[in-house]
Amino acid sequence: MAAEKPNSKRQAWFCTTGLPSDIEIEVDDMTFHLHKFPLISKSRKLHQLITEHKQRLEESDDNRKRHEQEESVENNDYLHIRLEDFPGGSEIFEIVVKICYGVKVELSASTAVPLRCAAEDLEMSEEHSPENLISKTDKFLSQSVFNSIPESIKALKACESVSTVAESIGITKQCIESIVSRASSPDPSLFGWPINKTKSADTKQSNDSKSELWLEDLTELNFPIFKRVILAMKSRDLSPDLVESSLIRYAKKHIPGISSRSSSSSSSSTIASENNQRELLETIISDLPLNHSSKTATTTRSLFGLLRSAIILNTSEKCRTFLERKIGSRLEKATLDDLLIPSYSYLNETLYDVDLVERLVGHFLEIAVVSSSLTVVGKLIDGVLGEIASDGNLKPEKFYSLAISLPDEARLYDDGLYRAIDIYLK
Repeated sequence: MAAEKPNSKRQAWFCTTGLPSDIEIEVDDMTFHLHKFPLISKSRKLHQLITEHKQRLEESDDNRKRHEQEESVENNDYLHIRLEDFPGGSEIFEIVVKICYGVKVELSASTAVPLRCAAEDLEMSEEHSPENLISKTDKFLSQSVFNSIPESIKALKACESVSTVAESIGITKQCIESIVSRASSPDPSLFGWPINKTKSADTKQSNDSKSELWLEDLTELNFPIFKRVILAMKSRDLSPDLVESSLIRYAKKHIPGISSRSSSSSSSSTIASENNQRELLETIISDLPLNHSSKTATTTRSLFGLLRSAIILNTSEKCRTFLERKIGSRLEKATLDDLLIPSYSYLNETLYDVDLVERLVGHFLEIAVVSSSLTVVGKLIDGVLGEIASDGNLKPEKFYSLAISLPDEARLYDDGLYRAIDIYLK
């Protein structure tokens, strides 16, 4: 149907129908050579622009002589229109043109959103022409996108490039509502797989795997839209585990160094500056649920990753204290490697941040703990004492303060403590 021809500055798009074009429409760096009738039959806006152009020609003709009139019509009948800030740019306008010319176009979640916004801009409504683009894209979004979490996320991602129009016609809000309503529903038919309530272990594992996929898809969103999804999740009382997992995944994706496999997880990071990273991390941490969240070792390890980054990026004291309290509430799920956090401050002469470990123990003791978790933490702290004992810069009072930070019942045996003391004295 068409061909593209590059030149030094711009590109041209020609409709090869066999008839000479009688209108040029400029979108971004592309000039489309088209025909008026297919466009005015579908777009009220283009119909109005072309009609106004003809009226201006007729008004100017009244003030000219006949031979000048004929010359004017010949030179000006070929209309040139420039569409500023067209939703989706020249690529989407090309698809609109093909639709106007009757070419069948396959829609997707990624193209339907900018096409719907373009149709709004061009006023391609049912009132102007039956089965027009606004109704076609609305029908596709309703039937093929909003009934699926993954497809709704793709559509929400597409909203970013046409944010102003998508916001004004409500598509962004619809995408978010679709994601959250299906994620919160116990009815499997609403979103394709159950998330909250399952009966068998195999079904639960399958659902967890699918949940992993769409939670990962959320990390591709820009942060303002992602933040709105999180707020919507909270307003619908979604599982704190789901909210926490979403936030941690997003942080790992966009802030280098949080994951132990940071080279792969943060390679696509778009955060340009340390200030942006700090602001992003503080916002993510502020949205984490403090209580009633997952206490798995994997999640706890991720929280330690957030804490290390919070220290390195020098986030606010409020931010770091919140994380420390959250980690302290699940300290029994930590590992020795988790607790061996380097001293990033030049004011601290020791290799590891001993004060931080002691604060975590204090937060742990603030909550009601069972004896089993207390002995687990006791063994863990004896392991930390054994590791830091060989540090020649560690002051005796620091070593002693951490050693007595736990009550006596935290140690069934004192072997680990004696070993640490022996290393320290040597």
